[in-house]
Amino acid sequence: MRVSTRGDYASRALLSLALRDNFHVPTSVRDLAERTGLPQPYLEQILLSMKGVGLVRSKRGVGGGYVLARPAESITLAEIVAAVDGPISAGDFGEPHQDGACDHEGQCVLLGVWADVGNHMREHLSSFTLADMVAQARGVKPVARTHSA
Repeated sequence: MRVSTRGDYASRALLSLALRDNFHVPTSVRDLAERTGLPQPYLEQILLSMKGVGLVRSKRGVGGGYVLARPAESITLAEIVAAVDGPISAGDFGEPHQDGACDHEGQCVLLGVWADVGNHMREHLSSFTLADMVAQARGVKPVARTHSA
């Protein structure tokens, strides 16, 4: 799996909303674009997707903008990425066959491996909440690294 630019931008936007000192006050798309360095038209599309899955709420009019729909502690990186990139998986290979019903030599073994890889990616991204990333960005918590580059 590769996180798309859309998934990265969505993560940056929601992290920016979570980093606000007064995160209950709506942030305009223009302000959010300036703070994150993201292109405003693309950011608007992403925020609409985030609103559609209930990760952000919007307020119209003067003083309007976007806020997180839930506490940062309850929003995971996996949810954000899946909201814009679709289900987190290693690929669209199908589910492993059951009871030895393998159609092609070795296929069932590989299908099982790909399913495990997708599960590990989903679990890993689910282990990061916006609150964790806020703490890391503010230097309160060390940056989590599970492997070296």
